[in-house]
Amino acid sequence: MSTTDITAFAFFILIIAITLAITYWAAKRNTDTSHHYVAGGEITSWQNGLAISGDYLSAASFLGIAGAIALEGFSGFYLSIGFLVAFLVVLLLVAEPLRNLGKYTVGDVLTARFNARGVRSASALNTLAISMFYMIAQLIGAGALISLLLPISFNLAVIIVGVLMTVYVVAGGMVATTWIQITKAVLLILGSIGLSIAVLAQFGFNPVALFAAVESEVGREAIVPAPPGGLVPGLDTISLNIALVLGTAGLPHILIRFLTVPDAKAARRSIIVATWVIGGFYLLTPILGYGATLLVGRDTIAQQDPGGNLAAPLLAEALGGPIFLAFISAVAFATIVAVVAGLVIAASSAFAHDFYTNVIRHGEASEQEQFKAARYTSAGIAITAIILALLLQGANVAFLVALAFAVAASANVPVILLLIFWKGFNTAGAIAGMLTGLISSVGLVVLSPTILGDAAIFPLTSPAIVSVPLGFLACYLGTKLGGKSAEREMREGRQTSYDEIYVRANTGISNIEQEIRESAPETGQRTS
Repeated sequence: MSTTDITAFAFFILIIAITLAITYWAAKRNTDTSHHYVAGGEITSWQNGLAISGDYLSAASFLGIAGAIALEGFSGFYLSIGFLVAFLVVLLLVAEPLRNLGKYTVGDVLTARFNARGVRSASALNTLAISMFYMIAQLIGAGALISLLLPISFNLAVIIVGVLMTVYVVAGGMVATTWIQITKAVLLILGSIGLSIAVLAQFGFNPVALFAAVESEVGREAIVPAPPGGLVPGLDTISLNIALVLGTAGLPHILIRFLTVPDAKAARRSIIVATWVIGGFYLLTPILGYGATLLVGRDTIAQQDPGGNLAAPLLAEALGGPIFLAFISAVAFATIVAVVAGLVIAASSAFAHDFYTNVIRHGEASEQEQFKAARYTSAGIAITAIILALLLQGANVAFLVALAFAVAASANVPVILLLIFWKGFNTAGAIAGMLTGLISSVGLVVLSPTILGDAAIFPLTSPAIVSVPLGFLACYLGTKLGGKSAEREMREGRQTSYDEIYVRANTGISNIEQEIRESAPETGQRTS
């Protein structure tokens, strides 16, 4: 084993020790269902903002975008723009209503209006599908990446990451997951800033000089990319950005973060913190990518990994030697284990809380039974993901990630938006929208060039430009053709009054009549 490997192992062991210490501390506070699912709603706005940043800045962001810029030039930066704009959608449309309507899961948000087990079941199915696609992609990527950074096999790397995420979630629940995300976010930001400073130091701390050097050595196309070559590539670019922008507002492991804070005000502040952190990080990615282009070389990067995922670690080695390489590699490792832990929480809460507690047990499971179900389900989901990742070792990771974002954008976003903004929306429309979004996005990806290659029936690699409108259309047609009107459902007690939902989504008042009764005596005393 080389000195570099020993140094890398030392940093990896240090990261694992820190995260296990956090889990041990969190396990003492993970004593009931509320703390397991949403940390008891005790996370502050800045803590949640950093945790959201940690959830969102996955290995795809840290390693993938830097590598894409290094190999493809500025066109790789478009992905950063899509990721960042997505948070404006979350801030303006989703964060506050979600916090005010939800309890533990996305299913709780939807059933705040629709009193139907079908709605909760469809929501749980979507959450499981999105989380599992994303989790398998992360685990496969983790296995491939860690086996490149350390002298261990793909299978062993996947098992190590899988065991760690299981321990984090089962023992520490959302408390551990949140603080591990915060730790990882801080390490990732510090590592990226340190690497960027080291790059800029080579060019007199002048980013313009860096870009000029890239233009001089690689060509102008690396700085000013050519427009998409034809109708299909152009539509594919638009479709991919629709998936990135809307998919973020539908990712369950991001959405449940808004349930970990005490109120809507903290939810808004947390998304503002996350937007600044994530925006600042993405502004560093061109420096990292172009730095790797000049200081490592495109041929060397592509030789190590054709996808460019090792551009940032190779840049660290070129600038800081084995120690900096080991630190950046350990940060990448922490990034992966933290993200998959958040995905396990989202998937297990959908199964244990939505399916087991509210569909199978009709909401009559005791607190202790719910807590046990949450932990057992977390272990089951994690083990299932590990097995699938080992079986799908050669699967296309980009396909799985694209699928997760496309399903989130097509199946969750139309229903969440219409729940808040359409008075006539009904149960049939909600179920039809969720199932149509899920089936159409998965089906179109299966028929796309990603799976069928030259024999593809659907020409685009990203289906969102078609599947998102289909999700909205199914919500509308299901509402109009599916039977009972919203007014009739409200009279029969199958749907909560839209006016009550609208006020609750915007104010957080859960029972308007009770609030009025409780405030009446005080008002009377003040009046008299």
